[in-house]
Amino acid sequence: MVRLGRHPRLRPGLQRGIALRDKAAVRQRGGAAAPRQLDDGTHRRGAGACHGSAGRIDGVATGGPLQERGPLDGGTGGKRPARPRRSYAPGIPPGTGGGEMKRAFILLTLISALAVGCASQVPTEPPPYIETGIDPDSWALVPAGEFLMGLHKEETMVDYDYEIMVTDVTNAQYAEYLNEALAAGAVSLTEEGIVGYYPGDEFHGYDHEMRIDAGDWLHIPLNEPGLRIEFDGETFTPLPGYENHPMVMVTWFGARAYCEFYGWRLPTEIEWEKAARGTDGRAYPWGNEIERNNANFYSSHDLFEKIVGGQGDTTPVGFYNGQTYEGYQTLDSPSPYGLYDMAGNVWQWTGNVYDYQHYRYMRGGSKADYEYFLRTWARNSAGPTYYSPSVGFRCARDVADD
Repeated sequence: MVRLGRHPRLRPGLQRGIALRDKAAVRQRGGAAAPRQLDDGTHRRGAGACHGSAGRIDGVATGGPLQERGPLDGGTGGKRPARPRRSYAPGIPPGTGGGEMKRAFILLTLISALAVGCASQVPTEPPPYIETGIDPDSWALVPAGEFLMGLHKEETMVDYDYEIMVTDVTNAQYAEYLNEALAAGAVSLTEEGIVGYYPGDEFHGYDHEMRIDAGDWLHIPLNEPGLRIEFDGETFTPLPGYENHPMVMVTWFGARAYCEFYGWRLPTEIEWEKAARGTDGRAYPWGNEIERNNANFYSSHDLFEKIVGGQGDTTPVGFYNGQTYEGYQTLDSPSPYGLYDMAGNVWQWTGNVYDYQHYRYMRGGSKADYEYFLRTWARNSAGPTYYSPSVGFRCARDVADD
């Protein structure tokens, strides 16, 4: 049995889970213990070399915050210490698993590496506005209790209630946040885009670890293909037709900043997975089988392209709720707790900051992925400065004690 409880030393509103395994507490900042790197393709600087893909700008690609400073050494100049042996997150396989999963992952990782970065063609024409009836301002309660986590369905206990957004954060919500945050001085406008302060990560000097120092880091680029928010010099507004589509082209820093501006946080991987699959260990949020009209993924594109616009576009949040749109019948596909789009449409940043590496992890799969990557235990990763037309996020928050 794995137990996930609140950390008693973290202040209310920002508490994080601590995974306990074999009676040994595993220290972390924002989730469980560090997993092994699963998908090296998306970590390489060249992974975003296609149109509308992950951005790399001077100072960020090298691991430096956007401020005046010299090149960072990244831990060079001496022999690196050996990577320590450590426990892995319960329910999150330390490697790619074995047998069938390993063979499938070898074949599909090449696809996934391109899928997150390149996603698909960035539409040139805005889609019509589609009302889904799902409120993006709503939250769902995930009660404390056991659930089956990971490919191998390990029993895991989360011993606190929490809430998580029913949908991904939308372009309209993020534009409203940018206007408020800019007015409050929480973010700044630069030539690169919107930047904001991050307190930095502890640096150990290990391989595959980029230094993340305190300073201003990129939240979103401006004037980049794939961004669905525009700025007229005074106000941020979502592009017409994209108001209720998921916010994309946002870095991990930008996702974290949005949540914390309102007193929330990014969900940990454990919190995200429980919210997505419930307690019965299902493969997808709605069950164990997937149809083309369950979610926005690679195999479903041709069914709705005539409705939402260009090839490989996002769908409005909550689109797959059983409604019929211009003759296209969707299947109602919420998670057991009533969350929509926990599979497909866009990958979702999670809040874990693991020791000995700088990678941040994403869940849920995207519009560009095959169904394998939409499974509730599937993961992907990239550096915190990464952005893509296929990556978004949603927030979580603690439930106040009575």
